[in-house]
Amino acid sequence: MKQKPIRVVELFAGVGGFRIALEGDPKKKSSKYEVVWSNQYEPRTNKQHANMVYKNRWPNTNHSEEDIEEVVANNFETIPDHDLLVGGFPCQDYSVANRTHNHGVEGKKGRLWWAIVSLIKKKGRKAPKYLLLENVDHLLHSPKTQKGRDFSVILSSLNELGYAIEWRVVNAAQYGFPQRRRRIYILAYRRNTALYKKLKKIKPTEWLCRKGIMAKAFPVTSRSDLVEGELYNTVDDNLKSFSSLDNPFLNAGIFINGKYYTQKVESAYTSHYQTLGDILLPINDIPESYFIEEKQIPKWKYVRSAKTIERISKRTRLPYLYREGNVPFPDSLNKASRTIITKEGGTYVSREKHIVFQEGRYRRLHPIELERLNGFPDNFTQCEGITDIQRAFFMGNALVIGVVKKIAKTLAKQILNSNKKISWKK
Repeated sequence: MKQKPIRVVELFAGVGGFRIALEGDPKKKSSKYEVVWSNQYEPRTNKQHANMVYKNRWPNTNHSEEDIEEVVANNFETIPDHDLLVGGFPCQDYSVANRTHNHGVEGKKGRLWWAIVSLIKKKGRKAPKYLLLENVDHLLHSPKTQKGRDFSVILSSLNELGYAIEWRVVNAAQYGFPQRRRRIYILAYRRNTALYKKLKKIKPTEWLCRKGIMAKAFPVTSRSDLVEGELYNTVDDNLKSFSSLDNPFLNAGIFINGKYYTQKVESAYTSHYQTLGDILLPINDIPESYFIEEKQIPKWKYVRSAKTIERISKRTRLPYLYREGNVPFPDSLNKASRTIITKEGGTYVSREKHIVFQEGRYRRLHPIELERLNGFPDNFTQCEGITDIQRAFFMGNALVIGVVKKIAKTLAKQILNSNKKISWKK
């Protein structure tokens, strides 16, 4: 008998990176996953630009453009029951790129974590059996003053809701993808699932390095001894009283029944590695506006060079030395690219933007090339009313689709196999 697809709710959907990874290209849907409801809302803009792209690619689907906090509070019945909840919950309050406001789960964006918690609580017995969440790897060290507090709050929240958690920091470039993008992926398994019971029986090091979902999707070798520890019993205690001189969480770990097991691991990938040069368009396809004028080149070289600058503190009004490291100019075509950030678009001179040297000319990256670095189909974000700067912004916020595909493939195999055993027993 044909297996029913795994029903998915996609939160903080952006332009639909999770959906492409789970269902495949909109024209070629996977039979293993089906997104039954999605939500995307950006409070800072009048026009919901990401939604414009999402609806252009998936018209006439069950998609919400409302604030998720409002939906959960006032229109909860519109969210269908589902097996898997996915989302790249907003990262600004955890990101190392945000140098001035590291508020974590208490920040304006970080607090959206509680929308996930509220949704699961309200679903009660019909809560999703599995979660797959993505964020910046700095989440493990957030906030500055209590490193690890925010992650401990997330772990204890899910523990209270009846989940065991597995996490891994994945650098996409270390598994053959053409961008150095480090993100933490959080998988959670509800108590009534076969995966929860399996995790409970297997030794932590075995799960983290060989038998877990992440270990099967992304092979690793161990680089440290296993570290064990316990968190406070409640979310409130972890939020108010968490204290750590050294961040307790390493780049791989599990958390079950109030206890965490964490270990440093490194990639054991040995296959083909893509580079920035592999994804470039032919130079004849690049509009003239993307090329840098000869007179602008010294400015680009200076802003990307290592330097020490004397500045005045806005807070204390006292002078201090501000230091910047060197950023290569141009970017190497023989390596994976640097991480795309949201400031990639536009013509102004910047340290963050990628600059390539192609056939004797310097230029910025085209939106198609940025899409390729994240694994999106060419021109996926092209849509009436959307500028190239906005397309670059979307890719700065997006995930690497190939990474989620690998996790989704491994997870689906485990879920569908366990479903078959349950059906056979019945």
